[in-house]
Amino acid sequence: MEFIDAPSPNFDDRKVLPDTIVLHYTGMQSGEAAIERLRDPVAKVSSHYVVEEDGRIFRLVPEERRAWHAGVSSWKGQTDINSRSVGIEIVNPGHEFGYRPFPEAQIVSVMALVADIRTRWSVENGWIVGHSDVAPDRKDDPGELFPWKRLAEAGHGLWAEAAAAPGAPLGEGEEGAGVFALQAGFTRLGYDCAPSGVFDAHTTAVVTAFQRHWRQEKVDGIADGETRARLIALLRAGA
Repeated sequence: MEFIDAPSPNFDDRKVLPDTIVLHYTGMQSGEAAIERLRDPVAKVSSHYVVEEDGRIFRLVPEERRAWHAGVSSWKGQTDINSRSVGIEIVNPGHEFGYRPFPEAQIVSVMALVADIRTRWSVENGWIVGHSDVAPDRKDDPGELFPWKRLAEAGHGLWAEAAAAPGAPLGEGEEGAGVFALQAGFTRLGYDCAPSGVFDAHTTAVVTAFQRHWRQEKVDGIADGETRARLIALLRAGA
């Protein structure tokens, strides 16, 4: 692959080999501004790659080094996701500055980059995630417009279809065995969602993150029948 080198000083040594890919959007008004910030030693943030809307790929940090992109995060019981992941920032203004669909050239480059990274590191499909998956209380990216299904159909990441299931929706403030089972399912998938039986604000954040990734047509933090059915389908598919 061809990369444009734009080295960032914001990295340190890894503790483990990468086994995770985390996708982000930049959430800034331009790609140039995002790259400038990711290279600013004062900002203390970085990623391994930035993919521009026209498909150009900028390489900021070597994959062998630990970039600072995920922050406080967790997936499948592992914390310090920065130490075990390759971070890809996808240029998009994000929800704050005018969230919009990702251009075709950009998506093609992201898919090719993910495939390329997987030739060097052992990254299972269940470890290709979004920033909102590993930090649901803080982050929304890359969001519900990112084509996760298309990426999975290309062989990178998880996807499962499921018909709508009957049953009353579960939402914040509810309690009981159904909530406990929902939280257990999210924990098994990878989210930090220890079962308590109480549908609290954190559970709402997890449901919202799940919907941004796996039920993009309905992002409201309410676990209706179809949301739960898709979770079950993913778990049955071997997530």
